[in-house]
Amino acid sequence: MRSLHDSRYRVLLERLRSARRLAGLTQGDVAAEIGRTQSFVSKCEAGERRVDAVELLEFAGLYGKPLSYFVAEGEGLGGASLSVEAAPRRSTRVAGEKKRRRR
Repeated sequence: MRSLHDSRYRVLLERLRSARRLAGLTQGDVAAEIGRTQSFVSKCEAGERRVDAVELLEFAGLYGKPLSYFVAEGEGLGGASLSVEAAPRRSTRVAGEKKRRRR
């Protein structure tokens, strides 16, 4: 039987499961953290539900992984060869500060 997903998406799904396990979390733990049900997490990992970009950002932040861990081609599951920082990047601007325009 042929897979519904191409090889790149299957890699994303495997990395999604792997990242959760490496973080020491159960599907129930993840569901509670992101305000979803355990079945939502299960379906995402199994490929029964497509993961959109916003959801992938949530998973990545929770697991302490950069987006490139999930989508980079040719990288191993260990992520050791990735050069992107694992911590999510924050804006350096102070809240309410307006961006200055050059004139």
